[in-house]
Formats: sequence, C-alpha cells, structure tokens
Amino acid sequence: MAMSPDRRLSLVLGGGGVAGVAWHIGVLVGLFEGGVDLSVADHLVGTSAGSTVAAQIAGGLTLTEMFARQVDTATLATELKPTVSIAELWAQMAPIYAESADDAERRRRLCRLALDADTVDEAVRRRVIAARLEGLDWTDDRVSVVAVEASTGERRVFDRSSGVDVVDAVAASCAVPGIWPPVTIGGARYVDGGIWSLTNTDLATGCGQVVVLAPLADEVLPVELAGLGAGVLSAVITPDAASLAAFGTNVLDPLVREPSARAGLAQGRAEAGRLGPLLAD
Repeated sequence: MAMSPDRRLSLVLGGGGVAGVAWHIGVLVGLFEGGVDLSVADHLVGTSAGSTVAAQIAGGLTLTEMFARQVDTATLATELKPTVSIAELWAQMAPIYAESADDAERRRRLCRLALDADTVDEAVRRRVIAARLEGLDWTDDRVSVVAVEASTGERRVFDRSSGVDVVDAVAASCAVPGIWPPVTIGGARYVDGGIWSLTNTDLATGCGQVVVLAPLADEVLPVELAGLGAGVLSAVITPDAASLAAFGTNVLDPLVREPSARAGLAQGRAEAGRLGPLLAD
C-alpha cells in the first residue's frame, strides 16, 4: 500500500456497547505492550463506545488505568443493564432497515424510534457517562465525537470548539435508539452516532496513517477507507473469534466487560507484530 509522507496518525474507535468499550481498551493495552502506542494519535474519532475511549485517552487517563476500570472490581464504573434485550431491539429495527428507501430515511426512522422509546430518564443515563469519564474534560483538539441530530437524522461532530460538555457529547454519541434516551444539547436532541456509521472513518482526514478498531461489522467501512485517498496507509482491527465469544449475545450487558477486555488484550498483543512494522514504514 502506498505510503503518504504525512506521518500524522488518526485512531478511529467504533461502536460496540460496553463490550466494545472494554475490547477497545484491551486491544490498545495489548498493542502498547507490543510497542505500539496508539494513545498518542494526532486525531481520535470516537463513535458510540469509541467516544468513551477517545475521551478517556484525551482526558489523560493512562491505558493501564482504563484497563483496570474494566476488570478490577474496586474501580469498575457503574453501568445500567438495559431492560430491552438485543433481540427485542432488533425486532424493532429490522423492519426499518428492510423497508427504508435510502440511508436518510433509515436514519430518520431510527431517530423516531429513539424519540418514542420508553427509556430511563436522561439524567440517570448521564450519570453513567459522567462516571465513565471521571470529571474529565476536553483537554486538547484531538477528539471528534460523533452523534446524530434526532429531528433531522443529520450527523453532528462535537469537539472542544463546540462549546458542549464532553459528558453530554459522549452521552449523545452513546444514545442507542430504543435503549437509551436521546440527549438534549442546546435545545436539540441527539442519538447514537453509530446510526450514521459505526466508525465514521471518513472523518479521519488529514492524516497519512489511519488505524480503525471496529468492534461491530460495518459494511460502509471499506467505502469510507477508500474515500480517504490512495496515499493513506490504513489498518483495521476487528474482533477475532475469542473476542466475539467474549462479547456474548448482548454487547450492552455490563457482565461482558471483563471477558471482552481480556480477549481484546490478547488480540492486541497478537496484532502488535503486524501493526508495528506497518506504521513504522
């Protein structure tokens, strides 16, 4: 693959529930142990689960601290277990995907599902996200957090210049339709950025190197990567068989955090040998 002279690195972290948060962190720690430190990336694109991880990295938490919060009972942040199962949610979403004439209609219908759903109170959910971020704030310009404006279905990218609290931005990016409440920001309501794209890799522009961690399969990812340009060196890590097994049948179940983090750790260690030379070229 052609190498761009631009050595700046963009780290793209995709959606995947609490399993995805844990897996992201495990992979990053495993890569770090193998000599590949992606936490120093020049740009971080976070969608849904990935927004939590991007905000933690940029907020100053070390990878070791982040991993401990997934596996150590003394530091585990409190998570809510959804009252709606993944199977029940998919039963609501499947007709939307099957019947929508185009992506814009699909997004509008998913947003309507989110707005109409009976969920926990918005303030209750916000406290969960605040606990994940431990009082962190936007500390630099590296982070882009992706959400979707519920009334229009249009994408919104939050960063330090947006004038929005990082907790609200991450809560919006993680507001899974039908599971968690839309998040109110500046009079508008926002839902999970994953309904636009599970990784939003097209936002990783301006960097010659792009690494994508994608906990969930995303059919538009190859298109987004291609759109970055022929000179961009890219690498994608998706869950291996052990990681998928650790995710179980519900990526939103808090009980999958530790096994997903440990499976990600093992996978990151294995991937370091591939990724290190690639980024060093």
